[in-house]
Amino acid sequence: MRRSLRSLLVATAAASLVVPLWAGTAANAEPPGFSHADKDTLRNQAPRDLEIGSAVWAQRDLLSYDPAAPTELQRVLGAQFSSVTPENDMKWDAIHPAPDVYDFASADALVAFAKANGQEVRGHTLLWHSQNPAWVTAASSTWTCDDARAVLEDHIRTVVGHFKGEIYEWDVANEIFQDNWDAGGVRLRTEANPFLRACADDPVALIGDAFRWAHEADPDAVLFLNDYNAEGINEKTDAYYDLAQRLLADGVPLSGFGAQGHLSLLYGFDTSIQANFERFAALGLQVAVTEADVRIPLLEGETGPTPAQVAEQAARYDAMLEACLNVPACSSFTVWGFPDANSWVPAVFPGEGWATIFEDDFSPKPAFDAMLVSLRDATPGISPRRG
Repeated sequence: MRRSLRSLLVATAAASLVVPLWAGTAANAEPPGFSHADKDTLRNQAPRDLEIGSAVWAQRDLLSYDPAAPTELQRVLGAQFSSVTPENDMKWDAIHPAPDVYDFASADALVAFAKANGQEVRGHTLLWHSQNPAWVTAASSTWTCDDARAVLEDHIRTVVGHFKGEIYEWDVANEIFQDNWDAGGVRLRTEANPFLRACADDPVALIGDAFRWAHEADPDAVLFLNDYNAEGINEKTDAYYDLAQRLLADGVPLSGFGAQGHLSLLYGFDTSIQANFERFAALGLQVAVTEADVRIPLLEGETGPTPAQVAEQAARYDAMLEACLNVPACSSFTVWGFPDANSWVPAVFPGEGWATIFEDDFSPKPAFDAMLVSLRDATPGISPRRG
């Protein structure tokens, strides 16, 4: 039996027990014979069939990458993680800014960084209601379903085809269901998503074809449904479960379900995440935590979180990771960027922050330590999780 989470937190909240060997090393002074196996890192301690990833905004952080003189962020990203996700660089507004224009510069930089550091790449994202370019917003007001299908098919085949063989998992359909607090409750976003709106008479057919087009463009990529508020068993994940069954029955090449893992200490933690993953795995799907962060409400005038908040944050990161480790079909666990200065949280959730696993000086938080210990405990030399 692995050690209990609470006993672990006593240790991690009291002190940072793990001092990574990369800490304090000059960014341009890797030791002779450097290899990732030399380091006590997340990627080195993970089971061999589990990718440990981070999001990164390549346009901001990777375009100037020089392997001989990496920035601190680049060095930590390469040392700690076996997978990278483009936080923004493969979204429609960045990669398809005009009808006949594709801009792969920053996405290519991310792929090049991953190759240089022995990492996999998660593609994000192909069908989404947000961060679409102005031309999509304008044109979609008069789209027929055939128009929407043609635009989406061209985009998916072009983007996935460009990266064929270089991306191991794609978030094909992202946040396609509303929440129970939205007008109309949990249902497909046939109003906010311009593609689903144009094909509102049969949006599931369009979703299925999006997966088919992606699969034809890269048959080896694992293709995911992905959403927030999708960690535990709830009305939204029930809808995804029903959709997954329908797509699979129709022969759609759906192969994964991703729970983003954007959590807040303002709300309770749903302990049914493992059971939720298990039911999707029983359909033959891979599962993943795709965008984990745990934001903390910060009191006005306070410079940081309380010790209790720090311990609870560590508990939640680790609980998500434990759920993944306990389900053999869980293929990846990705944190949504670092350090706190790069987090999307403060701009979107005023009054909340400190959401990542690294301080702004790149020192690890107790959440990092808790994850590192759990990964080490799960790895007896070779992975027991899948053959």
